[in-house]
Amino acid sequence: MKPPCGASYYIRKAKAIAPISNSEPHNAYNRMEWAGAFGDIGTLIPFSIGYITLVGIDPLGLLLAFGISMLFTGFLYRRPLPVQPMKAIGGAAIANPLAYGPGVVWGAGLFTGAFWLVVGATGAIDRIARVVARPVVLGIILGLGMRFALLGTRMMFGDRSAGGLFVQPEAALVGGWQGTLLAVAALLLTLLLNSRRLPAMFALLALGITVGVLNALRDPALSAQLADISAGFRLPQFALGDITTRDILEGTVFLALAQIPLTLGNAILAVTEEHNGIFPGKPLRERKVTISQGVINLFSPLIGGVPMCHGAGGLASHVRFGARTGGALVMLGTLLVLLGLFFSESVALLLSIFPAQVLGVILLFAGIELARSSFTVGRERTGLFVMLLTAGLAMWNMGWAFLAGIAVYYAIRRRLVRP
Repeated sequence: MKPPCGASYYIRKAKAIAPISNSEPHNAYNRMEWAGAFGDIGTLIPFSIGYITLVGIDPLGLLLAFGISMLFTGFLYRRPLPVQPMKAIGGAAIANPLAYGPGVVWGAGLFTGAFWLVVGATGAIDRIARVVARPVVLGIILGLGMRFALLGTRMMFGDRSAGGLFVQPEAALVGGWQGTLLAVAALLLTLLLNSRRLPAMFALLALGITVGVLNALRDPALSAQLADISAGFRLPQFALGDITTRDILEGTVFLALAQIPLTLGNAILAVTEEHNGIFPGKPLRERKVTISQGVINLFSPLIGGVPMCHGAGGLASHVRFGARTGGALVMLGTLLVLLGLFFSESVALLLSIFPAQVLGVILLFAGIELARSSFTVGRERTGLFVMLLTAGLAMWNMGWAFLAGIAVYYAIRRRLVRP
């Protein structure tokens, strides 16, 4: 029986990303891993800037927690399973920095880590995974892919609603026709470059850094700050003593609880489904992903980091730009650790000048990669209906979409409604 187009795509993809042969140059392979390592910066950079400049998170703690968690994840899975900021927690904290300071964010991280560690260690996640219908998971993947693509397009063409993700949109968004030209150039680079000699991500990084510096030099204040950048070694402080019981309670109630359905749908079930489609030879189980997510979230607040997840969009981002192993995570993690230890005082500035248009192209292609991984649902009417319904709602709110998708799926199964 011929597999559906989505399955055949992943069969081809699995063959394409098998371990390199002896005839393939190792330096070419390493270049693709390096390129893929940066595939997920489209979400990492905006959230990091917001956490650092608005919420008051120390850049050293944030970068070090991400870096160490990526090293842990890369060595544990040996696949480019991502480490991303949790979107619901991060979005709420950055939007309300006066209400949710660092302590509340750390409290949310501690609850999140303990919750998923218990759910994974007790095996409860296996029972949950059996209840959640596969079309719902694929709908979350499709919806998240469309959200990424839409946000990326807005960033590319200077939409101010996308600029709201940045603390200094005037630095991140290149204005006028120059911004449009930058977006088109970045788009063409990604479409045209499919080479192990010059991966598209390297070209995008070079373009973004060059334009970002030139754009910043036109602002006397930013130019002066760039001139003052220098290395300086600093160790993180143990943050547990700064977290109060009230921080944990507020972080749990106002930040962490709203994140649970989103994490379950996107960062456990969806990322496992997506991983096993791309890498069918070494499938993952939801239980392992849940436990590792719990571990990194219990660790992160201890050194001043933020809540993290293994988001499905991040896996698509890494793979789209060339990552095939955990080496990509190890490379990026090592770089973040070094940046945190030696350049933490200047890192917010370095992140803030990277053009949003280039980040938008990265998000657009990550969204396309993620969305097409949902095509394995097949043509069965109920599954297709539930997937599309869930995806449409996920464009608005992934947590509610996840719950609504499950409700509609079982209502159809019990013949309470018709698709």
